[in-house]
Amino acid sequence: MRTRCYHRRVIIDFHTHIFPQEVRENREEYLKRDRTFAEMYANPKAKITTAEELLQSMDEHGVDVSVALGFAWREHELCVRHNDYLLEAAAKSKGRIVAFCTVNMAADEAAGEIVRCAKLGAKGLGELRPESQAWDLNGEPGARLGALAKEHQFVLLFHVTEIGGHEYAGKNGLQLGAFYRFAMEHPDLAIVGAHFAGGLPFAMPEAPQVSLTAFADTAARRFLYPETVYQDAVSRWGTERILLGSDFPLVSQKAQIEEVRANVSGEREQRLVLGENAARLLRLDTDA
Repeated sequence: MRTRCYHRRVIIDFHTHIFPQEVRENREEYLKRDRTFAEMYANPKAKITTAEELLQSMDEHGVDVSVALGFAWREHELCVRHNDYLLEAAAKSKGRIVAFCTVNMAADEAAGEIVRCAKLGAKGLGELRPESQAWDLNGEPGARLGALAKEHQFVLLFHVTEIGGHEYAGKNGLQLGAFYRFAMEHPDLAIVGAHFAGGLPFAMPEAPQVSLTAFADTAARRFLYPETVYQDAVSRWGTERILLGSDFPLVSQKAQIEEVRANVSGEREQRLVLGENAARLLRLDTDA
């Protein structure tokens, strides 16, 4: 299939969430089946959105492409169901939705599922939460994940837990130290840390920086850090390693785009964060 071509002012939201309609309609059943899902979605006000609603938001707010992330289900069967939905949504969207599928590396079938998702057009895995699923990112499961990601040119996006701060539903997923170690030991992989990589760009200034393949997204910034984190992250990592991420539907895409424009100085720098970095990472063509 021909690669879709985008102009340089492309806007790409690297962090959104969509679920099959059946999950929304049968929320109570899924709350009973998965502890992490219950932690994050037991509150009826916690929004569960579909691909159609994501596309509507994109149309309203000028978003060209959105990365739709899977959920870190404990059960392999639920991972497969969600992956089927993500892959179908991506195919129907004609390039506007990019599927990042979900796996539990503790499951024997995980490797085969990664291969299947790669064949069907996924470009990455996420939002990965090793600790929520009880597998060791820096042990044998993580080594297998890294090898498969390299083989299939997958981007890996991790939920990274920031040091300190307040408690909130879904905070735990991967400790900052574990993310840092994995990124340092896998400089050949494309790795994204959600939520400003758990604050890594500014939380560990004395430590060697992770490889230039590591990125941080801006997802849910307003709930975690002051707006000054943009300046801190850019000063240490540069704008070439920051990705627009809204955490839609938690944060509206419009609000996140406006926040980046208000806090990143320079037209070129804004273009990088709003889409050019993501286009390069996802191997999407951009016009000169």
